[in-house]
Amino acid sequence: MADESISGNLKDLSLNTNGAATKKSHLVVCFGEMLIDFVPTVGGVSLAEAPAFEKAPGGAPANVAVCIANLGGSSAFIGKVGEDDFGRMLADILKQHNVDNSGMRFDHDARTALAFVTLTAEGEREFVFFRNPSADMFLRESELDVNLVKKATIFHYGSISLIEEPCRSTQLAAMDIAKRSGSILSYDPNLRLPLWPSEDAARSGIMSVWNLADVIKISEDEISFLTGADDPNDDDVVLKRLFHPNLKLLLVTEGSAGCRYYTKEFKGRVHGIKVKAVDTTGAGDAFVGGILKCLASDADLYQDEKRLREALFFANVCAALTVTGRGGIPSLPTQEAVQQTLTEVTA
Repeated sequence: MADESISGNLKDLSLNTNGAATKKSHLVVCFGEMLIDFVPTVGGVSLAEAPAFEKAPGGAPANVAVCIANLGGSSAFIGKVGEDDFGRMLADILKQHNVDNSGMRFDHDARTALAFVTLTAEGEREFVFFRNPSADMFLRESELDVNLVKKATIFHYGSISLIEEPCRSTQLAAMDIAKRSGSILSYDPNLRLPLWPSEDAARSGIMSVWNLADVIKISEDEISFLTGADDPNDDDVVLKRLFHPNLKLLLVTEGSAGCRYYTKEFKGRVHGIKVKAVDTTGAGDAFVGGILKCLASDADLYQDEKRLREALFFANVCAALTVTGRGGIPSLPTQEAVQQTLTEVTA
């Protein structure tokens, strides 16, 4: 469809903290890893060239949970951290951001995961992970907060927690509980190749749960990786190789250009907004948080193209604002910041 301008109804998507999005029935439960990102104090350098680093709480599922709460939604996080200073800090940060952290567990034998991440001058992201092993890999099914999972309107997860046991089996059990409880299953593969044993293992692991999701968000690079280097802009590739029969909504992020969307009934593109990028860490998670916040309070969103496009522009703005700061959680936008930007760009 044509990329017509987004209407002023966008302001209705940003509910205040007393609005419908905070009701228990609109809860988004995010499952997976939470860790400490160390980001360079200056931009555009390699990890080796960085003069110093500052710590920033992160981990894709945790970022999504915080983003939803920042936007006035209701979210919870399920995962495992070390019984150490970093782990306790992460639990406190979730609490400070009004994320339900009752599903967090603490491991006495394994440390909280750490990652060093930077965006080089060439625009390439570099990651070095310290999780051999880390606490998030040891979440057991017996530690799962089943009642919290059952409350989820949306159950969101990634693929990193599928790499190792026992966390893989725990995630699969949680997905099954959520599905049987009527939750929407949301999947962001969040490909991190250095964490997988091989490219084939990554591709197989990511695709092993592909057909279970109701909503999937992927990047252009992930399309190329999962489909064998096919053109990520080819709609036929996306629809034939990645759109499965039970899928309600497939989203493709395109960085500053915005995003594409695919449903059974329609497809299209929603533009982004131009900002001065400082660090892209967490941008995809902010996009996911933005769209899930909208979807949690409007479960039929994917059936109405006009409302979907408005929600996706809202999500694009969330992502754009995130790249103007450093680190994952510290850069996630507030409801007020998103609302101000929406007012400015739709005026």
